[in-house]
Amino acid sequence: MRYVSTRGTAPVLSFEEAMLTGLARDGGLYVPAEIPTLSRGDIAAMAGLSYEEIAFRVMRPFIGDTFTDAEFGDLIARAYAGFGHAARAPLKQLQPNHFLLELFHGPTLAFKDFAMQLIGQLFQAALARRGDRVTIVGATSGDTGSAAMEAFRGLDNVDVFILFPHGRVSDVQRRQMTTVSEDNAHALALTGDFDDCQARLKDMFNHFEFRDRVKLAGVNSINWARVLAQVVYYFSAAVSLAAPHRPVSFCVPTGNFGDIFAGYIAKRMGLPIEKLVIATNQNDILHRAMVSGGYTTEGVTPSISPSMDIQVSSNFERALFEAYDRDGIAVAQLMDELKTGGGFRISQGAIGQLREIFASGRASEAETSAMIKRALPEMCELLCPHTAVGVHVAQDHLGPTPLVTLATAHPAKFPDAVEAATGIRPALPERLGDLFDRPERMRRVENDLTAIEALIEEGVFA
Repeated sequence: MRYVSTRGTAPVLSFEEAMLTGLARDGGLYVPAEIPTLSRGDIAAMAGLSYEEIAFRVMRPFIGDTFTDAEFGDLIARAYAGFGHAARAPLKQLQPNHFLLELFHGPTLAFKDFAMQLIGQLFQAALARRGDRVTIVGATSGDTGSAAMEAFRGLDNVDVFILFPHGRVSDVQRRQMTTVSEDNAHALALTGDFDDCQARLKDMFNHFEFRDRVKLAGVNSINWARVLAQVVYYFSAAVSLAAPHRPVSFCVPTGNFGDIFAGYIAKRMGLPIEKLVIATNQNDILHRAMVSGGYTTEGVTPSISPSMDIQVSSNFERALFEAYDRDGIAVAQLMDELKTGGGFRISQGAIGQLREIFASGRASEAETSAMIKRALPEMCELLCPHTAVGVHVAQDHLGPTPLVTLATAHPAKFPDAVEAATGIRPALPERLGDLFDRPERMRRVENDLTAIEALIEEGVFA
């Protein structure tokens, strides 16, 4: 299995190389040169299997000879051993033909754990075999950072630095990053928003001297392994609802497009997905792009669903690469227009292809709060604000085909928003009950590349 860049000029890599590299050297994102497919029989045979067994069957075609079957199976088992539900990603029915996929039973109570716990195991195994060490730098709007810190804390072959927008994540999200005590884990609070964090991360990857000096690696959803691990729960959910014998649709609250792109990969692999619905909050650039064909940034407005407060959706580049028939030159031109002019127009052919696969919708702040309030008495479910965005948008897409909305985080990660809507302050699970008693450790940093790189080098070479 080989991996190519969405911008067409970076070296072709193996799975291990693409995983450890993260962002391609031409600024693009790695994708498989070919997407493997599974037969109806392969998918039907997943019925009744454990989440770990499904994960092995879905991901195995993508990893080539990086790991043996026994090694890969062992790494998967270790990754999910600490989840708080035996099913890992259980389904709950909300309404007729409307289901909730609970993705918040991992160590940090968010869907990012499904990918990050596995990546931690994959990185450690690959680096130990190589006798190598890397510096992971990530940007987060809240959940990726805490999941990365949890996955890489204390590992021998990794230093991890997470950039998060100061004052723009929930208290629980912040503390899940800043209370990690291991010396190899560092939380950096940046003055700015998530797009600033993400831009500085990409700047570091494009500063090749710095990148090579600290052996930079990335675990944001720019990393293909992140997307691959998320493909699995589309299969586990769909098979639970009788796929491949009937189609299933998904509604995905998303800001950076990685989670819903994983659904696209599942569809390309042969899973009978009828519809993939993009659910956005008030920072609705993805919805606007699908409706108008114009991808234009308008600035980020803070919301009660902060993990979706994004205007530059990195993984949308992967979708564009497919919609432009894998024309890396065309994608590179679009990304240059975005960087220099703040936006671009999607061609008629490409937007047509995207609309064949993706639908979209948005939820305002008032609509999000109203859905949190309504879901408790009507659906017996306490929703986090991100999940509420998805459930709100899903109401316009219910029909004869089962629709699964992804519940991306535990409501206790956003207690203020949930309490304001329902009067109930959700409690953290017992394993995190002392979170607010733990000492915090973080560094403030301005939105300045030189200052950020200096802090990272200070930590790496201390």
